Amino acid sequence: MKPVLALVGRPNVGKSTLFNRLTKSRDAIVADYAGLTRDRHYGNAKFGKLEFIVIDTGGFEPDASDGIYKEMARQTQQAVAEADVVVFVVDARGGISAQDHDIANYLRRLGKPCLLVANKAEGMQEGMQLVEFYELGLGEVLPVSAAHGQGIRSMIELALAPLNLAEEHDDADALDDGTIKLAVAGRPNVGKSTLINTWLGEERLVAFDLPGTTRDAISVPFERDGQKFELIDTAGLRRKGKVFEAIEKFSVVKTLQAIESAHVVLLLLDATQGVTDQDAHIAGYILESGRAVVVGVNKWDAVDAYQREMLQRSIETRLPFLKFAALHFISAKKRQGLGPLWGAIAQAHKAAMCKMSTPVLTRLLLEAVQFQSPQRAGMFRPKMRYAHQGGMNPPVIVIHGNSLEHVTEAYKRFLEGRFRKAFSLEGTPLRIQMRTSANPYKDKDD
Repeated sequence: MKPVLALVGRPNVGKSTLFNRLTKSRDAIVADYAGLTRDRHYGNAKFGKLEFIVIDTGGFEPDASDGIYKEMARQTQQAVAEADVVVFVVDARGGISAQDHDIANYLRRLGKPCLLVANKAEGMQEGMQLVEFYELGLGEVLPVSAAHGQGIRSMIELALAPLNLAEEHDDADALDDGTIKLAVAGRPNVGKSTLINTWLGEERLVAFDLPGTTRDAISVPFERDGQKFELIDTAGLRRKGKVFEAIEKFSVVKTLQAIESAHVVLLLLDATQGVTDQDAHIAGYILESGRAVVVGVNKWDAVDAYQREMLQRSIETRLPFLKFAALHFISAKKRQGLGPLWGAIAQAHKAAMCKMSTPVLTRLLLEAVQFQSPQRAGMFRPKMRYAHQGGMNPPVIVIHGNSLEHVTEAYKRFLEGRFRKAFSLEGTPLRIQMRTSANPYKDKDD
């Protein structure tokens, strides 16, 4: 699973700027104003071949007793509990403060791996300016500049070093025995634990009519028709503003990690509640992760014909980006529709792991171009020469040729439809990459 780094510190030390630098995004709002970030903010980051999750937090006051600052402290405490490594950010120019001491005392008591980072250190000579931060008792002080990107590589290397990620990755590959990892994801109280209990035939997981009963990602081995599965029951992903309890540690990040590590994700919807914004957010994260997905609508027996029709329309309009996923209507309590659901899960896994030969892909590509050529861009028309497979789970098709940067999204969708039909790629995202050949005479003199 991806390691987790939590960025912690007092307000206005540059945590959100550092978050944006690590995730190569602008997801966190940045301004010269203290206390702008309040909720936890999750993002994916990549360093070489290593991928990890970064959590941005609001200004931390460990002893806050009331108001918004108490809630912000709870959010930060949960982020620290979820993290494998804590990056404690201080202000190299503003110097040490009493609040920095309070945060350092809190982190020392936890005993979790911690890296002390002095931000805004651009143009400063290492030495005397950073000496005062050693009194926090957290070891070496690493000067960085989140705004200018200075020292970021060293920071990531030092933060990830204690985790021995390469060894863990090798172990994971060695333990691969053909088991399909199936994660059941969705909002709180849609019946995820009930469904897994029904599959297992026992009350293996706590199922209760109260949102948030499951707080961790629970893994259970299971075998069906000779195929081994690892069933992962995840905590329901709720809106950030609804997550306040410090006891809910691990819930969000463990769910995201479970989706990332799964082969297939079963997105469970509640027929009595319809498709909500949160369902769309979870579906978007599954799609972004590239996981094969099956959509299951639970509690189908509890709605009438009119509600069923409206729900199907809602799925078509709110989740149009999951058209490739099989849709099944079930009742976990009454064991209705579970057989076809297993068939869809098997098909989704088969599609995600599909092997496509280069000759067949190239033939399909040339047939598609002959049927409908890509749109001309100015003086040039994209010229597609051949295609090959670039990866699995999700399948990646790489197309080579000339002027392919002018290929439109509409034409990519046309190609995707042809490839999906030829290889029966139901239940998995399909990614198409265009690679234009370099002109060997471009940089030569006449």
